[in-house]
Amino acid sequence: MAEIIVALDVPTAADADRLLGRIPEAGWVKVGSILMTREGPAFVRRLVAAGLDVFLDLKWHDIPNTVAGAVAAARDIGVAMATVHALGGRAMMAAAAEAAGDMTLVGVTVLTSHGAEGFARAVGRDGVTIEDEVARLAGEAFEAGLDGIVCSPQEIERVRSVAPRGAAIVVPGIRRREDAAGDQVRLADPGTARARGATHLVVGRPILSAADPAAVLREMSLR
Repeated sequence: MAEIIVALDVPTAADADRLLGRIPEAGWVKVGSILMTREGPAFVRRLVAAGLDVFLDLKWHDIPNTVAGAVAAARDIGVAMATVHALGGRAMMAAAAEAAGDMTLVGVTVLTSHGAEGFARAVGRDGVTIEDEVARLAGEAFEAGLDGIVCSPQEIERVRSVAPRGAAIVVPGIRRREDAAGDQVRLADPGTARARGATHLVVGRPILSAADPAAVLREMSLR
């Protein structure tokens, strides 16, 4: 059964605390760049002390030494899983993997907000196929020693074809049929993502915007 990671995509620690008070069943939480920038490592330590597994999603993309230092810092504050950007290259990912220790480190491939045309413009190439790009970047990440990949629901099976046994497949863009897509382009419902082989499902707005977030979390866990 894939783990549900609740995305704490809220402005402040107080907002996160209020949300977590309404979803006591949560086991995994995602801390992204907004909350980490505002609240810092002390907030992450507090989540870890409360028994939560923290997915720190900062998508590091810098020179190898800098990224390795950031990964080591995340490891030292008790983060369970963190992200680097696969476009940073094999040397960067290898340095990050060495620094991670027993923390799970996963590579972001192509953001779920990208379609083929937008990604082609971003990388300056014509005729880009998103699934091919994700599989290519996933292969680079696994060869560099990363533990898993972040990809959209549409690419899970392609990633599985190049992934070693036991690799983490972390999947955002999870929506029920009744949920608005927002700025996500490549989406699926939780059951479809699980059936394709996702190990972790990142869910934000469907839970955050719900009148009863605990009920939505339970529903996502069962679908």
